[in-house]
Amino acid sequence: MVEWIARNVTRRTVLAERVAIAESLLARTRGLLGTRTLPRSEALLLRPCRQVHSFFMKYALDLVFVDRSGRVLLTRENFRTNRVSPLVVRAAAVLELAAGSLTDTPTEAGDVLSFEPRQSPAGGEKA
Repeated sequence: MVEWIARNVTRRTVLAERVAIAESLLARTRGLLGTRTLPRSEALLLRPCRQVHSFFMKYALDLVFVDRSGRVLLTRENFRTNRVSPLVVRAAAVLELAAGSLTDTPTEAGDVLSFEPRQSPAGGEKA
């Protein structure tokens, strides 16, 4: 399994060192449900996705809605539990981050994100 890094290309910052990608219906439906925390260096990218909910979650999240080109359409900081996010019609994906991540690595609408394979210390992709 390849690990990914989420970068804000516009601001030259790293949003998350380890990003899991949920692309199947089952993986997107499950999302982060059942987890107790999300470490600051980790994130979940749901794609395709235009809206999320936080029912049954145990913690708040920061959300970043992006279009197909990686352009940020909308951010939501400290998205609390038991909520439904706005429906972002042009979104292709939603990046779920630990609450506070967007304060640490400012990201705003119009910024461009990239998702790159994480390289092992030897320079190859991790399995």
